[in-house]
Amino acid sequence: MKRSLVAAALGLLLASANAAVFDGTWRIDLSRPGGVTLHTFLILHEKGTQLEGKVVLNRSVDLPLRQPRLEGSDAAFSIEWGGAYRLHPEGDKLRVTIIYGGTSQEEATAIRVPEADANPPAAIPLPAVEAVPANGLARTPPMGWNSWNHFGEKVDDATVRQAADAMVSNGMAAAGYVYINIDDTWEGGRDATGKMVPNTKFPDMKALADYVHSRGLKLGIYSSPGPVTCGGYEGSYGHEEQDARTFAEWGIDYLKYDWCSAGRIYQDSDLPAAYQKMGRALARCGRPIVYSLCEYGAGDVWTWGTKVGANLWRTTGDIQDNWKSMSEIGFNQSRLAPSAGPGHWNDPDMLEVGNGGMSNAEYRTHFSLWCLLAAPLIAGNDLQTMSAATREILNNREVIAVDQDPLGRQAQRRAAQAGIEIWSRPLAAGGLAVGIFNRNDQESPAALSWAQFGLPAKPKALRDLWQHCDLEPAADGWQGRIPAHGVVLLIVK
Repeated sequence: MKRSLVAAALGLLLASANAAVFDGTWRIDLSRPGGVTLHTFLILHEKGTQLEGKVVLNRSVDLPLRQPRLEGSDAAFSIEWGGAYRLHPEGDKLRVTIIYGGTSQEEATAIRVPEADANPPAAIPLPAVEAVPANGLARTPPMGWNSWNHFGEKVDDATVRQAADAMVSNGMAAAGYVYINIDDTWEGGRDATGKMVPNTKFPDMKALADYVHSRGLKLGIYSSPGPVTCGGYEGSYGHEEQDARTFAEWGIDYLKYDWCSAGRIYQDSDLPAAYQKMGRALARCGRPIVYSLCEYGAGDVWTWGTKVGANLWRTTGDIQDNWKSMSEIGFNQSRLAPSAGPGHWNDPDMLEVGNGGMSNAEYRTHFSLWCLLAAPLIAGNDLQTMSAATREILNNREVIAVDQDPLGRQAQRRAAQAGIEIWSRPLAAGGLAVGIFNRNDQESPAALSWAQFGLPAKPKALRDLWQHCDLEPAADGWQGRIPAHGVVLLIVK
Protein backbone atom coordinates (compact mmCIF):
# COMPACT_ATOMS: atom_id res chain seq x y z
CA MET A 1 0.00 0.00 0.00
CA LYS A 2 2.76 2.41 0.99
CA ARG A 3 4.73 1.57 -2.19
CA SER A 4 1.72 2.37 -4.40
CA LEU A 5 1.21 5.72 -2.61
CA VAL A 6 4.87 6.62 -3.04
CA ALA A 7 4.75 5.63 -6.70
CA ALA A 8 1.66 7.74 -7.24
CA ALA A 9 3.27 10.71 -5.54
CA LEU A 10 6.41 10.35 -7.64
CA GLY A 11 4.25 10.12 -10.75
CA LEU A 12 2.48 13.37 -9.88
CA LEU A 13 5.81 15.12 -9.23
CA LEU A 14 7.19 13.89 -12.53
CA ALA A 15 4.06 14.99 -14.43
CA SER A 16 4.26 18.39 -12.77
CA ALA A 17 7.91 18.79 -13.69
CA ASN A 18 7.12 17.99 -17.34
CA ALA A 19 3.87 20.00 -17.50
CA ALA A 20 3.53 22.59 -20.24
CA VAL A 21 3.91 25.94 -18.47
CA PHE A 22 1.99 28.04 -20.99
CA ASP A 23 -0.65 25.51 -22.02
CA GLY A 24 -4.22 26.70 -21.44
CA THR A 25 -6.40 29.82 -21.68
CA TRP A 26 -5.21 33.03 -20.07
CA ARG A 27 -7.08 36.30 -19.57
CA ILE A 28 -5.41 39.72 -19.58
CA ASP A 29 -7.35 42.69 -18.21
CA LEU A 30 -6.18 45.95 -19.78
CA SER A 31 -7.27 49.40 -18.65
CA ARG A 32 -8.14 51.78 -21.44
CA PRO A 33 -8.93 55.49 -21.68
CA GLY A 34 -12.36 56.33 -20.36
CA GLY A 35 -12.22 54.03 -17.35
CA VAL A 36 -12.95 50.89 -19.39
CA THR A 37 -11.32 47.49 -18.84
CA LEU A 38 -10.89 45.25 -21.88
CA HIS A 39 -10.39 41.49 -21.74
CA THR A 40 -7.98 39.74 -24.09
CA PHE A 41 -7.53 35.96 -24.09
CA LEU A 42 -4.43 33.94 -24.95
CA ILE A 43 -5.33 30.39 -25.98
CA LEU A 44 -2.00 28.57 -26.01
CA HIS A 45 -0.98 24.99 -26.75
CA GLU A 46 2.55 23.99 -25.82
CA LYS A 47 3.72 20.92 -27.73
CA GLY A 48 7.23 19.96 -26.73
CA THR A 49 9.38 22.83 -27.92
CA GLN A 50 6.59 24.29 -30.06
CA LEU A 51 3.95 26.90 -29.15
CA GLU A 52 0.65 27.16 -31.00
CA GLY A 53 -2.61 28.98 -30.46
CA LYS A 54 -4.35 32.29 -30.97
CA VAL A 55 -5.18 35.58 -29.32
CA VAL A 56 -8.87 36.41 -28.90
CA LEU A 57 -8.50 40.17 -28.92
CA ASN A 58 -11.04 41.72 -26.56
CA ARG A 59 -13.45 38.89 -27.38
CA SER A 60 -13.91 40.50 -30.78
CA VAL A 61 -11.59 38.74 -33.22
CA ASP A 62 -9.36 35.65 -33.42
CA LEU A 63 -5.75 36.34 -34.40
CA PRO A 64 -3.22 33.55 -35.00
CA LEU A 65 0.17 33.70 -33.32
CA ARG A 66 3.01 34.92 -35.53
CA GLN A 67 6.47 33.41 -35.01
CA PRO A 68 5.58 31.79 -31.67
CA ARG A 69 8.62 30.49 -29.80
CA LEU A 70 9.81 29.28 -26.43
CA GLU A 71 12.86 31.12 -25.12
CA GLY A 72 14.20 29.27 -22.10
CA SER A 73 11.59 29.72 -19.41
CA ASP A 74 9.79 32.46 -21.40
CA ALA A 75 7.62 32.53 -24.51
CA ALA A 76 7.15 35.15 -27.23
CA PHE A 77 5.01 35.81 -30.28
CA SER A 78 3.34 38.64 -32.18
CA ILE A 79 -0.10 39.14 -33.72
CA GLU A 80 -1.31 40.95 -36.83
CA TRP A 81 -2.31 44.01 -34.83
CA GLY A 82 -1.81 44.52 -31.15
CA GLY A 83 1.95 44.25 -30.96
CA ALA A 84 4.48 41.67 -29.79
CA TYR A 85 3.91 39.60 -26.62
CA ARG A 86 6.50 38.28 -24.19
CA LEU A 87 5.35 35.87 -21.46
CA HIS A 88 7.14 35.05 -18.23
CA PRO A 89 5.75 32.57 -15.63
CA GLU A 90 5.16 33.98 -12.15
CA GLY A 91 3.71 31.28 -9.93
CA ASP A 92 0.30 30.30 -11.29
CA LYS A 93 0.14 33.47 -13.45
CA LEU A 94 1.97 34.90 -16.44
CA ARG A 95 3.68 38.24 -16.56
CA VAL A 96 2.94 39.70 -20.00
CA THR A 97 4.81 42.49 -21.76
CA ILE A 98 3.04 43.87 -24.83
CA ILE A 99 5.22 45.96 -27.13
CA TYR A 100 3.29 48.27 -29.47
CA GLY A 101 4.86 49.42 -32.74
CA GLY A 102 8.35 48.62 -31.53
CA THR A 103 8.34 51.60 -29.14
CA SER A 104 5.81 51.81 -26.30
CA GLN A 105 5.05 48.83 -24.08
CA GLU A 106 2.54 47.75 -21.46
CA GLU A 107 2.90 45.31 -18.55
CA ALA A 108 0.00 43.10 -17.47
CA THR A 109 -0.75 39.90 -15.55
CA ALA A 110 -2.51 36.96 -17.21
CA ILE A 111 -4.58 34.56 -15.12
CA ARG A 112 -5.66 31.07 -16.14
CA VAL A 113 -9.39 30.80 -16.96
CA PRO A 114 -11.70 28.23 -18.59
CA GLU A 115 -11.47 28.31 -22.38
CA ALA A 116 -15.23 28.88 -22.53
CA ASP A 117 -14.68 32.38 -21.11
CA ALA A 118 -13.22 33.42 -24.46
CA ASN A 119 -16.21 32.15 -26.44
CA PRO A 120 -18.80 34.53 -27.90
CA PRO A 121 -22.40 34.39 -26.67
CA ALA A 122 -24.90 32.17 -28.43
CA ALA A 123 -26.22 33.65 -31.67
CA ILE A 124 -29.55 35.46 -31.45
CA PRO A 125 -31.79 34.23 -34.30
CA LEU A 126 -31.86 36.67 -37.19
CA PRO A 127 -35.03 37.83 -38.97
CA ALA A 128 -35.74 37.19 -42.62
CA VAL A 129 -34.39 39.91 -44.86
CA GLU A 130 -37.12 42.30 -45.98
CA ALA A 131 -36.53 45.66 -47.60
CA VAL A 132 -36.12 48.61 -45.24
CA PRO A 133 -37.68 51.80 -46.65
CA ALA A 134 -35.15 54.31 -47.97
CA ASN A 135 -34.49 57.13 -45.51
CA GLY A 136 -34.05 59.81 -48.17
CA LEU A 137 -30.62 60.83 -46.84
CA ALA A 138 -27.17 61.17 -48.47
CA ARG A 139 -28.42 62.14 -51.91
CA THR A 140 -24.80 63.07 -52.56
CA PRO A 141 -21.85 61.31 -50.88
CA PRO A 142 -21.53 62.30 -47.19
CA MET A 143 -18.72 64.74 -46.36
CA GLY A 144 -17.17 65.15 -42.93
CA TRP A 145 -14.46 63.98 -40.54
CA ASN A 146 -13.83 60.83 -38.50
CA SER A 147 -11.64 60.55 -35.42
CA TRP A 148 -10.04 57.14 -35.99
CA ASN A 149 -7.23 57.60 -38.52
CA HIS A 150 -5.45 60.26 -36.50
CA PHE A 151 -6.66 60.02 -32.89
CA GLY A 152 -7.61 56.34 -32.45
CA GLU A 153 -8.60 55.57 -28.86
CA LYS A 154 -7.38 58.99 -27.70
CA VAL A 155 -10.55 60.68 -28.98
CA ASP A 156 -12.60 62.47 -26.31
CA ASP A 157 -15.22 65.20 -25.88
CA ALA A 158 -12.67 68.01 -26.19
CA THR A 159 -11.16 66.52 -29.37
CA VAL A 160 -14.58 66.37 -31.02
CA ARG A 161 -15.46 69.96 -30.07
CA GLN A 162 -12.10 71.15 -31.36
CA ALA A 163 -12.64 69.30 -34.65
CA ALA A 164 -16.04 70.98 -35.04
CA ASP A 165 -14.55 74.41 -34.36
CA ALA A 166 -11.70 73.77 -36.80
CA MET A 167 -14.05 72.55 -39.54
CA VAL A 168 -15.84 75.88 -39.37
CA SER A 169 -12.74 78.09 -39.08
CA ASN A 170 -10.63 76.41 -41.77
CA GLY A 171 -13.25 76.64 -44.51
CA MET A 172 -14.18 72.95 -44.65
CA ALA A 173 -17.75 73.55 -43.48
CA ALA A 174 -18.23 76.22 -46.17
CA ALA A 175 -16.83 73.75 -48.73
CA GLY A 176 -19.52 71.18 -47.83
CA TYR A 177 -18.13 69.08 -44.98
CA VAL A 178 -20.80 68.57 -42.32
CA TYR A 179 -20.36 65.36 -40.27
CA ILE A 180 -18.14 65.18 -37.17
CA ASN A 181 -17.94 61.44 -36.53
CA ILE A 182 -16.77 59.75 -33.31
CA ASP A 183 -15.27 56.35 -34.06
CA ASP A 184 -14.61 53.50 -31.62
CA THR A 185 -13.74 53.71 -27.87
CA TRP A 186 -16.49 56.11 -26.73
CA GLU A 187 -18.62 53.31 -25.22
CA GLY A 188 -18.83 52.81 -21.46
CA GLY A 189 -21.22 49.85 -21.17
CA ARG A 190 -24.89 49.69 -20.15
CA ASP A 191 -26.89 50.88 -17.18
CA ALA A 192 -29.38 48.80 -15.17
CA THR A 193 -32.04 49.23 -17.88
CA GLY A 194 -29.66 48.08 -20.64
CA LYS A 195 -29.23 51.58 -22.06
CA MET A 196 -25.85 52.29 -23.65
CA VAL A 197 -23.81 54.86 -21.72
CA PRO A 198 -20.60 56.64 -22.82
CA ASN A 199 -17.40 56.26 -20.86
CA THR A 200 -15.73 59.04 -18.90
CA LYS A 201 -14.11 60.52 -22.03
CA PHE A 202 -17.62 61.64 -23.07
CA PRO A 203 -19.43 62.92 -19.96
CA ASP A 204 -22.58 64.12 -21.79
CA MET A 205 -23.19 62.91 -25.32
CA LYS A 206 -26.35 64.98 -25.81
CA ALA A 207 -24.53 68.15 -24.76
CA LEU A 208 -21.80 67.29 -27.24
CA ALA A 209 -24.35 66.80 -30.02
CA ASP A 210 -25.96 70.12 -29.12
CA TYR A 211 -22.57 71.84 -29.37
CA VAL A 212 -21.78 70.32 -32.78
CA HIS A 213 -25.25 71.30 -34.02
CA SER A 214 -24.70 74.85 -32.76
CA ARG A 215 -21.73 75.06 -35.12
CA GLY A 216 -23.99 74.18 -38.06
CA LEU A 217 -22.63 70.63 -38.24
CA LYS A 218 -23.88 67.10 -37.52
CA LEU A 219 -22.61 64.43 -35.12
CA GLY A 220 -21.85 60.82 -35.99
CA ILE A 221 -21.17 57.83 -33.76
CA TYR A 222 -19.94 54.23 -34.01
CA SER A 223 -21.14 50.79 -32.93
CA SER A 224 -21.15 47.13 -33.98
CA PRO A 225 -23.73 44.39 -34.60
CA GLY A 226 -21.52 42.18 -32.42
CA PRO A 227 -21.20 42.02 -28.62
CA VAL A 228 -18.13 44.26 -28.68
CA THR A 229 -16.58 46.70 -31.13
CA CYS A 230 -13.24 46.28 -32.89
CA GLY A 231 -11.60 47.94 -29.91
CA GLY A 232 -13.36 45.64 -27.45
CA TYR A 233 -15.90 48.19 -26.20
CA GLU A 234 -19.66 47.63 -25.85
CA GLY A 235 -21.46 46.72 -29.10
CA SER A 236 -25.16 46.83 -30.02
CA TYR A 237 -25.72 43.05 -30.13
CA GLY A 238 -29.22 42.30 -28.84
CA HIS A 239 -29.87 46.01 -28.16
CA GLU A 240 -30.40 47.37 -31.68
CA GLU A 241 -33.79 49.00 -31.06
CA GLN A 242 -32.71 50.39 -27.70
CA ASP A 243 -29.45 51.81 -29.07
CA ALA A 244 -31.16 53.40 -32.08
CA ARG A 245 -33.56 55.19 -29.73
CA THR A 246 -30.65 56.27 -27.51
CA PHE A 247 -28.74 57.66 -30.47
CA ALA A 248 -31.84 59.58 -31.53
CA GLU A 249 -32.32 60.98 -28.01
CA TRP A 250 -28.73 62.23 -28.00
CA GLY A 251 -29.16 63.91 -31.39
CA ILE A 252 -26.94 61.62 -33.47
CA ASP A 253 -27.05 62.12 -37.25
CA TYR A 254 -24.78 59.36 -38.60
CA LEU A 255 -23.97 55.79 -37.52
CA LYS A 256 -20.92 53.80 -38.61
CA TYR A 257 -21.72 50.14 -37.88
CA ASP A 258 -18.61 47.92 -37.82
CA TRP A 259 -18.84 44.10 -38.19
CA CYS A 260 -16.00 43.23 -35.77
CA SER A 261 -17.05 40.64 -33.17
CA ALA A 262 -20.20 39.76 -35.11
CA GLY A 263 -17.87 37.65 -37.23
CA ARG A 264 -17.35 35.32 -34.24
CA ILE A 265 -21.11 34.71 -34.03
CA TYR A 266 -22.43 34.88 -37.58
CA GLN A 267 -21.36 33.73 -41.03
CA ASP A 268 -20.89 36.04 -44.01
CA SER A 269 -24.23 34.77 -45.29
CA ASP A 270 -25.83 36.38 -42.20
CA LEU A 271 -24.50 39.87 -43.02
CA PRO A 272 -27.69 41.21 -44.63
CA ALA A 273 -29.96 40.05 -41.80
CA ALA A 274 -27.61 41.29 -39.07
CA TYR A 275 -27.28 44.73 -40.66
CA GLN A 276 -30.99 44.87 -41.38
CA LYS A 277 -31.73 44.72 -37.62
CA MET A 278 -30.10 48.09 -37.07
CA GLY A 279 -31.36 49.47 -40.39
CA ARG A 280 -34.93 48.77 -39.34
CA ALA A 281 -34.28 50.12 -35.83
CA LEU A 282 -32.95 53.38 -37.26
CA ALA A 283 -35.99 53.68 -39.52
CA ARG A 284 -38.19 53.53 -36.40
CA CYS A 285 -36.10 55.69 -34.05
CA GLY A 286 -37.78 58.98 -34.91
CA ARG A 287 -34.68 60.78 -36.21
CA PRO A 288 -32.99 60.83 -39.64
CA ILE A 289 -29.65 59.04 -39.23
CA VAL A 290 -27.29 58.23 -42.11
CA TYR A 291 -26.48 54.51 -41.97
CA SER A 292 -22.90 53.50 -42.86
CA LEU A 293 -21.99 49.80 -43.05
CA CYS A 294 -18.42 48.79 -42.26
CA GLU A 295 -18.07 45.13 -43.30
CA TYR A 296 -14.87 45.42 -45.38
CA GLY A 297 -16.63 44.49 -48.63
CA ALA A 298 -17.63 41.05 -47.32
CA GLY A 299 -20.65 39.27 -48.74
CA ASP A 300 -20.86 41.47 -51.87
CA VAL A 301 -22.48 44.19 -49.78
CA TRP A 302 -23.08 46.40 -52.83
CA THR A 303 -25.75 43.90 -53.96
CA TRP A 304 -27.87 44.19 -50.80
CA GLY A 305 -26.75 47.28 -48.87
CA THR A 306 -29.62 49.46 -50.09
CA LYS A 307 -32.16 46.78 -49.17
CA VAL A 308 -31.17 46.81 -45.48
CA GLY A 309 -31.48 50.59 -45.24
CA ALA A 310 -27.84 51.58 -45.72
CA ASN A 311 -26.67 54.81 -47.33
CA LEU A 312 -23.07 53.68 -47.82
CA TRP A 313 -21.02 50.54 -47.38
CA ARG A 314 -17.34 49.73 -47.17
CA THR A 315 -16.00 47.95 -50.22
CA THR A 316 -12.53 47.12 -48.86
CA GLY A 317 -10.42 46.42 -45.82
CA ASP A 318 -8.96 49.30 -43.81
CA ILE A 319 -6.97 51.94 -45.67
CA GLN A 320 -3.44 52.79 -44.53
CA ASP A 321 -1.63 56.10 -44.98
CA ASN A 322 0.68 54.98 -47.77
CA TRP A 323 0.67 54.85 -51.56
CA LYS A 324 0.47 51.06 -51.79
CA SER A 325 -2.66 50.78 -49.65
CA MET A 326 -4.44 53.79 -51.11
CA SER A 327 -3.73 52.93 -54.74
CA GLU A 328 -4.61 49.25 -54.39
CA ILE A 329 -7.96 50.22 -52.87
CA GLY A 330 -8.81 53.17 -55.11
CA PHE A 331 -7.84 51.71 -58.46
CA ASN A 332 -9.85 48.52 -57.83
CA GLN A 333 -13.30 50.13 -57.58
CA SER A 334 -14.26 50.32 -61.25
CA ARG A 335 -16.45 47.22 -61.35
CA LEU A 336 -18.61 48.49 -58.49
CA ALA A 337 -19.77 51.62 -60.35
CA PRO A 338 -23.28 50.32 -61.15
CA SER A 339 -24.04 50.02 -57.40
CA ALA A 340 -23.50 53.72 -56.60
CA GLY A 341 -26.09 56.46 -56.85
CA PRO A 342 -28.03 59.07 -54.89
CA GLY A 343 -28.70 57.74 -51.38
CA HIS A 344 -26.44 54.67 -51.70
CA TRP A 345 -22.67 54.86 -52.15
CA ASN A 346 -19.66 52.59 -52.39
CA ASP A 347 -17.21 53.51 -49.62
CA PRO A 348 -13.48 52.78 -50.21
CA ASP A 349 -12.77 53.99 -46.63
CA MET A 350 -11.83 57.30 -45.09
CA LEU A 351 -9.38 59.85 -46.44
CA GLU A 352 -5.77 59.83 -45.24
CA VAL A 353 -5.00 63.26 -46.70
CA GLY A 354 -2.72 65.18 -44.34
CA ASN A 355 -1.68 62.34 -42.05
CA GLY A 356 1.90 62.41 -43.29
CA GLY A 357 2.42 59.05 -44.97
CA MET A 358 2.19 60.27 -48.58
CA SER A 359 3.43 63.17 -50.65
CA ASN A 360 1.16 66.06 -51.60
CA ALA A 361 1.08 64.72 -55.17
CA GLU A 362 -0.10 61.36 -53.84
CA TYR A 363 -2.70 63.05 -51.64
CA ARG A 364 -4.04 64.95 -54.68
CA THR A 365 -4.32 61.60 -56.45
CA HIS A 366 -6.09 60.14 -53.40
CA PHE A 367 -8.58 63.00 -53.24
CA SER A 368 -9.13 63.14 -57.02
CA LEU A 369 -9.76 59.41 -57.25
CA TRP A 370 -12.21 59.41 -54.33
CA CYS A 371 -14.12 62.32 -55.92
CA LEU A 372 -14.29 60.55 -59.28
CA LEU A 373 -15.54 57.44 -57.45
CA ALA A 374 -18.41 59.43 -55.88
CA ALA A 375 -16.99 58.21 -52.57
CA PRO A 376 -17.85 59.65 -49.16
CA LEU A 377 -15.30 62.35 -48.31
CA ILE A 378 -14.57 61.63 -44.64
CA ALA A 379 -11.33 63.34 -43.64
CA GLY A 380 -9.18 61.55 -41.09
CA ASN A 381 -6.47 64.07 -40.19
CA ASP A 382 -6.01 66.59 -37.38
CA LEU A 383 -8.16 69.50 -38.54
CA GLN A 384 -6.51 71.94 -36.14
CA THR A 385 -2.90 71.53 -37.24
CA MET A 386 -3.09 70.69 -40.93
CA SER A 387 -0.77 72.43 -43.35
CA ALA A 388 -1.80 74.94 -45.97
CA ALA A 389 -1.16 72.28 -48.65
CA THR A 390 -3.52 69.83 -46.93
CA ARG A 391 -6.15 72.51 -46.52
CA GLU A 392 -5.86 73.39 -50.22
CA ILE A 393 -6.45 69.76 -51.18
CA LEU A 394 -9.40 69.12 -48.88
CA ASN A 395 -11.04 72.48 -49.72
CA ASN A 396 -10.67 72.39 -53.51
CA ARG A 397 -14.25 73.19 -54.39
CA GLU A 398 -13.88 72.40 -58.08
CA VAL A 399 -12.76 68.88 -57.23
CA ILE A 400 -15.40 68.52 -54.50
CA ALA A 401 -18.06 69.46 -57.06
CA VAL A 402 -17.13 66.33 -59.02
CA ASP A 403 -17.73 64.18 -55.95
CA GLN A 404 -21.00 65.96 -55.16
CA ASP A 405 -22.36 65.97 -58.70
CA PRO A 406 -26.12 65.30 -58.38
CA LEU A 407 -26.16 62.73 -61.17
CA GLY A 408 -24.27 60.45 -58.78
CA ARG A 409 -22.51 58.35 -61.40
CA GLN A 410 -19.31 56.68 -60.20
CA ALA A 411 -16.25 56.79 -62.47
CA GLN A 412 -14.87 53.78 -64.28
CA ARG A 413 -11.47 53.05 -65.79
CA ARG A 414 -11.56 53.84 -69.52
CA ALA A 415 -7.98 53.02 -70.52
CA ALA A 416 -4.67 51.92 -69.02
CA GLN A 417 -1.26 51.76 -70.67
CA ALA A 418 2.31 51.91 -69.37
CA GLY A 419 1.23 52.99 -65.89
CA ILE A 420 -1.07 55.78 -67.16
CA GLU A 421 -4.78 55.31 -66.44
CA ILE A 422 -7.82 57.30 -67.58
CA TRP A 423 -10.92 57.34 -65.38
CA SER A 424 -14.08 59.30 -66.19
CA ARG A 425 -17.63 59.92 -65.02
CA PRO A 426 -20.52 61.77 -66.67
CA LEU A 427 -21.81 64.92 -64.99
CA ALA A 428 -25.34 66.24 -64.52
CA ALA A 429 -24.63 69.44 -66.47
CA GLY A 430 -23.19 67.48 -69.39
CA GLY A 431 -19.61 66.59 -70.19
CA LEU A 432 -17.21 64.42 -68.27
CA ALA A 433 -14.89 64.59 -65.29
CA VAL A 434 -11.68 62.87 -66.39
CA GLY A 435 -8.74 61.82 -64.23
CA ILE A 436 -5.40 61.02 -65.87
CA PHE A 437 -3.33 59.13 -63.30
CA ASN A 438 0.37 58.27 -63.33
CA ARG A 439 0.86 55.10 -61.28
CA ASN A 440 4.56 54.98 -62.15
CA ASP A 441 7.31 55.77 -59.67
CA GLN A 442 8.71 58.52 -61.90
CA GLU A 443 7.31 61.48 -63.81
CA SER A 444 5.82 60.23 -67.07
CA PRO A 445 4.65 61.79 -70.34
CA ALA A 446 1.17 61.05 -71.62
CA ALA A 447 -0.29 61.60 -75.09
CA LEU A 448 -3.96 60.65 -75.22
CA SER A 449 -6.47 60.83 -78.05
CA TRP A 450 -9.97 62.16 -77.49
CA ALA A 451 -11.24 58.69 -78.35
CA GLN A 452 -9.38 57.38 -75.29
CA PHE A 453 -11.37 59.92 -73.25
CA GLY A 454 -14.54 58.39 -74.69
CA LEU A 455 -15.20 61.40 -76.95
CA PRO A 456 -16.07 61.25 -80.67
CA ALA A 457 -14.29 64.53 -81.47
CA LYS A 458 -12.36 67.45 -80.01
CA PRO A 459 -14.23 68.88 -77.00
CA LYS A 460 -15.43 72.49 -76.92
CA ALA A 461 -13.97 73.24 -73.49
CA LEU A 462 -11.36 71.85 -71.12
CA ARG A 463 -10.66 72.88 -67.52
CA ASP A 464 -7.87 71.76 -65.18
CA LEU A 465 -9.31 71.47 -61.65
CA TRP A 466 -6.00 71.53 -59.76
CA GLN A 467 -4.50 74.38 -61.78
CA HIS A 468 -7.87 76.20 -61.75
CA CYS A 469 -7.53 77.24 -65.36
CA ASP A 470 -9.17 76.71 -68.75
CA LEU A 471 -7.15 74.95 -71.43
CA GLU A 472 -7.39 75.16 -75.20
CA PRO A 473 -8.21 71.65 -76.49
CA ALA A 474 -5.82 70.45 -79.18
CA ALA A 475 -7.23 68.87 -82.30
CA ASP A 476 -5.80 65.41 -81.75
CA GLY A 477 -5.98 64.99 -77.96
CA TRP A 478 -4.31 65.88 -74.67
CA GLN A 479 -0.58 65.83 -73.99
CA GLY A 480 1.37 66.53 -70.82
CA ARG A 481 3.73 65.28 -68.16
CA ILE A 482 2.36 63.90 -64.91
CA PRO A 483 4.36 63.73 -61.67
CA ALA A 484 5.16 60.34 -60.14
CA HIS A 485 1.98 59.02 -58.50
CA GLY A 486 0.31 62.23 -59.66
CA VAL A 487 -2.89 63.23 -61.43
CA VAL A 488 -4.36 65.66 -63.91
CA LEU A 489 -8.07 66.20 -63.26
CA LEU A 490 -10.13 67.74 -66.06
CA ILE A 491 -13.67 68.77 -66.88
CA VAL A 492 -14.32 68.07 -70.56
CA LYS A 493 -17.31 69.58 -72.35
